[in-house]
Amino acid sequence: MKDDAAMAGGQVAELDSMMLIIKSFLEHLEYTLGKDKYSASSYDIFNALAYSVRDRLIERWLDTQQAYYNSDNKRVYYISMEFLPGRTLENSLINLGLLDDFREAVSSLGYDFEDLCDEEQDAGLGNGGLGRLAACFLDSMATMAIPAYGYGIRYEYGIFRQKIVDGAQVEIPDNWLRYRNPWELDRQEHIHPVKYYGRVVKVTIDGRERFEWVDTEDVMAMAHDTPVPGYRNKTVNTLRLWSAKSTREFNLKYFYEGDYIRAVEKKMVSENISKVLYPSDNIVEGRELRFKQEYFLASATVHDVLYRFKKMHSDLKLLPDKVAIQLNDTHPALAIPELMRVLMDLEGLAWDDAWEITVRTFAYTNHTILPEALEQWPVWFFEHILPRHLQIVYEINERFLAEVKRRFPRDPERLARMSLVAEHWERKIRMAHLAIVGSRSVNGVAALHTEILKERIFPDFYQMYPERFNNKTNGITQRRWLKKANPRLDALISGAIGEKWATDLFELEKLVPLARKRKFLDKWRQVKRENKKRLADHILRENCIEVDPDSLFDCHVKRIHEYKRQLLNVLHIITLYNRARRNPDSLTVPRTFIFSGKAAPSYFLAKLIVKLINSVAATINNDPDIQGRIKVVFLANYGVTLAEQIIPAADLSEQISTAGTEASGTGNMKFALNGALTIGTLDGANIEIMEAVGRDNIFIFGLNSAEVATLKEKGYNPREYYARQPELKQALDMIAGGAFAPGSPDLFKPIVDALLNQGDHYLVLADYASYIACQEEAARLYRDQDAWTRRAILNSAGMGRFSSDRTIAEYASEIWDVHTEEVTANVQHCLHEGACLIEQKG
Repeated sequence: MKDDAAMAGGQVAELDSMMLIIKSFLEHLEYTLGKDKYSASSYDIFNALAYSVRDRLIERWLDTQQAYYNSDNKRVYYISMEFLPGRTLENSLINLGLLDDFREAVSSLGYDFEDLCDEEQDAGLGNGGLGRLAACFLDSMATMAIPAYGYGIRYEYGIFRQKIVDGAQVEIPDNWLRYRNPWELDRQEHIHPVKYYGRVVKVTIDGRERFEWVDTEDVMAMAHDTPVPGYRNKTVNTLRLWSAKSTREFNLKYFYEGDYIRAVEKKMVSENISKVLYPSDNIVEGRELRFKQEYFLASATVHDVLYRFKKMHSDLKLLPDKVAIQLNDTHPALAIPELMRVLMDLEGLAWDDAWEITVRTFAYTNHTILPEALEQWPVWFFEHILPRHLQIVYEINERFLAEVKRRFPRDPERLARMSLVAEHWERKIRMAHLAIVGSRSVNGVAALHTEILKERIFPDFYQMYPERFNNKTNGITQRRWLKKANPRLDALISGAIGEKWATDLFELEKLVPLARKRKFLDKWRQVKRENKKRLADHILRENCIEVDPDSLFDCHVKRIHEYKRQLLNVLHIITLYNRARRNPDSLTVPRTFIFSGKAAPSYFLAKLIVKLINSVAATINNDPDIQGRIKVVFLANYGVTLAEQIIPAADLSEQISTAGTEASGTGNMKFALNGALTIGTLDGANIEIMEAVGRDNIFIFGLNSAEVATLKEKGYNPREYYARQPELKQALDMIAGGAFAPGSPDLFKPIVDALLNQGDHYLVLADYASYIACQEEAARLYRDQDAWTRRAILNSAGMGRFSSDRTIAEYASEIWDVHTEEVTANVQHCLHEGACLIEQKG
């Protein structure tokens, strides 16, 4: 009887929950959107659903913020120019534990839940790994109940939407905010002035010399907050994004002359600062706008952090004890001189006190091995746009170089190497140097990367500040990249070992003994095939190319760049094609090669590589002699949502950058977590993945970073490899000779010229033979499906250390010195609940 009563009670509770969801949904459709079932579009239905979910987030959000203020514990402020969260609806429901409830409620109303999820646009707030890492970190901080805030820019337009037209990349605007973003709340009360231009004057206040920045042109930074829920807890943290708004003032001189448009023009133009992610950097105007964006983010965030701090404290010397600011690469590094300016010019602190506070507050993550990618801004940008900050940077540099000279008196050349100012034909401020000098911690994002920073990129700084340098290998959130992206595999794993892996990824080690169980192997293989069939359907729908789900899905998805070496992959494809034409029996494993990624609009060679991939695809896919045993596909407009389709379907993960060029990579982790085997160089986090999964469960090829350096020092001649290897020569001659561009035979000559005559900077030809041999090894293993599946399971099982939860735990204990903050529900956190309590008392 008791069991029956309990079951009945549970059914009533489920019904009540579903009715509340339906009620909330219908109220938002009618009262928030002003629609009914006759006038509502599918996008309206999605928005009503999103607002219903947001209501449940806001309840926990308010409790979380109140808990942080009540405890007054130290908080983390994570500043990044990019965030790449992907779609929010399903991820939020997973973290809230309400996915099944909402799916059932939506179904009862006659709507398809998956179709509604597809209505959501990916947020255009990032471009690649940097932004996705930031989003994973926010998820982990909320899941681990760490008091934290993310800060970024609310770009009205993302980098661009990529279309492929006649095989070439075409950029179209990514107007992701065209309709509305139901997840954000405008905070018009949180608005900070950001200053540009003007001049600096020296004043004396209370007998002390100070500086004032006057006659500036101001832009207002307005906050937009997005809730970031933790997984199955009561914590909801905040991502605060800044949009540029014009000030209320305008030029009265022009107004009185009757030229109203000119009077307000400058104010209107000022809002361009938050218009677009990554303005074109091949023209001065674009670079200047990017510089303004970086200061816009830095200034608004510093003022907001101090605003929060001052709610509870008046002694600014306590700031490092209550605030940890993490700079995600050098883009927010202007926050260092900005905090110095505020502490000295506005708060009246002396230099030494302000500098101690600043250095103890900031920490810097480096994501860049390539020296040419380290940010440097022209001094004249500072002189023109941020004159006060140039004074501060010069003062930092003067004091720093004096310390260098004292520490290393017999090494005068060190001063030029370590100076914050690069004395070239155009004097520039080295932002990485500023970030290192102005921070208490400098971390790399993979073990190899950190060692390269110490030994090759910043050896002088490491010798001077060895205690500042440390490694924090990147990670990914398993909630997004397995539980959400791969629900079939989630169900299989959770059914076999339980669900604890969602917050402790080391639990996946329990899969190791299952890799020997025939029944589990069959189930794993079936999940993979269903995911491949789903991707094959997408390819047919979007590209009109039919691919075989039983073929080996070889996936190379990431930004299109020479160092990512999509060209090496293409050379392998052409080699396979040539072998198959000579001997059809040589192709023992059918292959589907899947590419996706964007090339920077001004990066000529990268865009030409996109065209080459599609031209090779057109040739091979339409060759009847190949009989479909090789297919090549380029999927346009790579982003989080597309990645969530590709990654669960992948058999082989291409991580083939030149050793010593990739800082870490996180795509390698996502693929391995979902049971793809990695083919890669000993670069970035590939090394640590190899250590975690075992050398026998990964395909490693090519030169290591030391061998790369040695070869370049000895003198690398790519033509020697071209002359010695007939298959390589044939492939390059086909590209150069127009085999893949019969109407434009010279089209791809610049690619071959870069490889043969311009030094092959990323050693594509040097690694070609090793790569081909490694691919042959992969094909041999794929023919033994049990052996392949067993290794796939062991890859997933070894991913424990690559959770972003582990990464954030290391940041929290070793850099930030912050602790978790338990959030409890407050029954009176909103008006309607207060009203309910009054009614109950009545």
